[in-house]
Amino acid sequence: MSVLVVGISHRTAPVALLEKVAVAGDALKKLIHDVQQDEHVAETMVISTCNRVEVYTDVERFHGGVCAVTDLLSRYSGVPQEQLTRHLYVHYEDSAVQHLFTVACGLDSMVVGEAQILGQVRQALRLGQQEGTVGTTLNELAQYALRVGKRAHTETGIDRAGASLIGVGLDLAEKVLAAPLAGRHALVVGAGSMSALTAATLVRAGVTDIVIANRTYDRALQLAQSVGGRAVEFADVAGELADADLVVSCTGAGTLVVTVDMVSAAVRGRVPDRPLFLLDLALPHDIDPAVRLLPGVTLVDLESMQEAGVGSAGRDGGRGAAIAAAERLVADEVTAFLEAARAARVTPTVVALRSKAAGVVDAELGRLAARLPEMDGRVRDEVAQTVRRVVDKLLHEPTVRVKRLAASPGGDQYAQALRELFNLDPMAPEAVSRADVPERGIPEAGVPRPNDPRADLE
Repeated sequence: MSVLVVGISHRTAPVALLEKVAVAGDALKKLIHDVQQDEHVAETMVISTCNRVEVYTDVERFHGGVCAVTDLLSRYSGVPQEQLTRHLYVHYEDSAVQHLFTVACGLDSMVVGEAQILGQVRQALRLGQQEGTVGTTLNELAQYALRVGKRAHTETGIDRAGASLIGVGLDLAEKVLAAPLAGRHALVVGAGSMSALTAATLVRAGVTDIVIANRTYDRALQLAQSVGGRAVEFADVAGELADADLVVSCTGAGTLVVTVDMVSAAVRGRVPDRPLFLLDLALPHDIDPAVRLLPGVTLVDLESMQEAGVGSAGRDGGRGAAIAAAERLVADEVTAFLEAARAARVTPTVVALRSKAAGVVDAELGRLAARLPEMDGRVRDEVAQTVRRVVDKLLHEPTVRVKRLAASPGGDQYAQALRELFNLDPMAPEAVSRADVPERGIPEAGVPRPNDPRADLE
């Protein structure tokens, strides 16, 4: 496995640059396929969220993979490579595994501990599977990362260490509105997963008047019904602004959906001194930043959250213990995953060795039967069992040891030694590997890997 990650996130770039690199919808599918078509890339998966774009690949050549991904990100964003590369980060092999596990646990998020990233990783994996760009390597890695992330969120208290971006935004809304959200009028623009989470969070906060607006009315209606709200056509957003106390927008439209003229008209139709709070969770922006100049209007977006260091401060008040526990979990699971992956790579060689040994035994027993045709059948069976036991016992100790040694760094050398010592056909392990794909899995997170009888030769 040679997993490569090339990415950009809120930690390495300003939101204005992230906005240019952000990719979604058909453009995201096209990017996945364009990466996949490079000669150095075997598998591709892309995690694209409001504060990160990360391209995961299984590559044959490190430098070729880095150059291919960097070039495509530059072409898609329109940002020159010399400018873009200053903000990119690269992780390879062991480091790539650790990075994905850290991301899945919410430890690399703008708001540490937020749980939305699990759904975003799952969505990236599902899209790669649907598009046929995810194979055994990335599928095993991503599935394991999801299990690690779930463990972190259920076992370490990392959920309590940091709220989601939505939760942080709504806390700010309460401060601006100078009152609890219960009883307020809320407008949610969009009906995707982020909007659904927003609506559910509003309900838990006691908001009973929720309006959902979306370009596809049926989706707006479905979300509105699930939270006891009201759906409106997308064209009615301007009119609904006048009645709203709180507006949350996350459409992924790529263009402004709430303009300064729309908000200005809404402000003129409102009761004087009634504040309006807008939360823009989209990348690129849904809401025109110029609305900040309007009296009584407060806009919070990803850029202002980044500048304020939302979620980045705090390892105090119990947060530090939860974060440290999640970091220990990641370290343990990275070790377990890498050991299992290295051990799995030697299994095809061990199986090929056993296959060769079985072939030698069968050939010799065949010769014996030809030379002594008068041998009693019972005696022949006893001789055959004895020969097979001898061969199995001779191979048992070295194959068990090579499996254990393969779990250490550089363990592939032991598999190579077996191939050299026993003069195995170079194509035999590859054939076994292809045939074994459904069975050769990485163990579940936190679950010890059982002994593989095919490797132990017992």
